[in-house]
Amino acid sequence: VQLQASGGGSVQTGDLLRLSCAASDPRFKDYAVGWFRQAPGKEREGVACISPGGSVTYYRNSVEGRFTISRDIAKNTVYLQMHSLKPEDTAVYYCNALNDGTLYWGQGTLVTVSS
Repeated sequence: VQLQASGGGSVQTGDLLRLSCAASDPRFKDYAVGWFRQAPGKEREGVACISPGGSVTYYRNSVEGRFTISRDIAKNTVYLQMHSLKPEDTAVYYCNALNDGTLYWGQGTLVTVSS
C-alpha cells in the first residue's frame, strides 16, 4: 500500500490543523494506522493510532484531549485532527499502516507551531 500524508503547515500556538493519510489500497480499513512525529534532533515518537475499523484508539499523554485520530473508510483515509497546538508539537508527522505483519510508511508532512 502507498500512503500519502498531507495537511501540515505553519500555524500559531492554539491553532488547529488536520492531517490526512490517504491510502492506495481499498482494503485500508483492515489496516491498523498510526501517526508518528519527529522533531529536529529528537527520535521519532508515536502520537496516536487507530485499530482496523476504527473502534480502538490510542494517544500519547502529551496529545490526549487535543488530538483526535479517525478514519473515513469510504475515502481510504485516516485523519489526525489537532487542536490547541503548541510549539512542542512542531515536527515532521508520518503515518504508517500495519497489515499481515507488514508495516508501511508514508512520507512526512511538516507541522510548525510558532509562539
